[in-house]
Amino acid sequence: MEYFFELFLGGLTRGSIYALIALGYTMVYGIIELINFAHGEIYMIGAFTALIVASVLTIMGLNQFAILVLASIAAAVYSAAYGYTVEKIAYKPLRLAPRLSPLISAIGMSIFLQNYVLLAQTSDFLPFPSLIPEFEFWEPYSHILRSTQLVILLTTTIIMVLLTLLIKFTRIGKAMRATAQDRSMAMLVGVNVNQVISMTFVIGSSLAAVGGVLIASHIGQINFFIGFIAGIKAFTAAVLGGVGSIPGAVLGSLILGLTESFATGYVSSDYEDVFAFALLVLILIFRPAGLLGRSTTQKV
Repeated sequence: MEYFFELFLGGLTRGSIYALIALGYTMVYGIIELINFAHGEIYMIGAFTALIVASVLTIMGLNQFAILVLASIAAAVYSAAYGYTVEKIAYKPLRLAPRLSPLISAIGMSIFLQNYVLLAQTSDFLPFPSLIPEFEFWEPYSHILRSTQLVILLTTTIIMVLLTLLIKFTRIGKAMRATAQDRSMAMLVGVNVNQVISMTFVIGSSLAAVGGVLIASHIGQINFFIGFIAGIKAFTAAVLGGVGSIPGAVLGSLILGLTESFATGYVSSDYEDVFAFALLVLILIFRPAGLLGRSTTQKV
């Protein structure tokens, strides 16, 4: 039973990180119906930013908790700036272009950011410091629930609640919902659609950066390619739950994380991705819009 709970909590931890990244995919798609394939690289840049900031703060002698908070804030701000810039350079000029054009631009931006970090850093895996202290009072159950897992779960839960409140009760949240429902009508009633789209990229990028910091601290290493793998998994989770649905992104991420964890624990780590993508195929066959997605009709 302990082994089951260990896998269960590990799956929730994976799913929580996927959720932080998947929210960026689903928010952008909900607003402009575009898959931002450079989103995984924003996650990776956030992790590298945190590594650099944490290294400097460690030399300055700050305590572990202060380093975690400041590195996370720096990563979120820096990644938000990247998300904003990517939207202005790669996507805004193509907003009225055929849908294939921004898709190709997104893939190109992803490749560019990968190679940019490769040249600026290194192709090797770099050690990432453990910024989350281990709590001794979890003994003798520390092998089931580590403090890093607890922090990841709590942080993700708090972020989900705050994001839900932002979208439901704030002015920018209402503008996002209006733009997602009907962009032209939102413009007619005075919504600054360009500002809403930019803010969506900023929020999504910040969430991905926080996920990058947490998972890098949990695993203990990073390299320039982690954004591609995490991005594909998070995109899979968003599709699984229903692209464009924020609750769907969270649900899909948790299901994907649990599937991978149990497949690794009870079958083999070699088949981790096989089970995850097989689940996606089954969902798309029997529910093409995703678990919480809504089917739409197109006028011809």
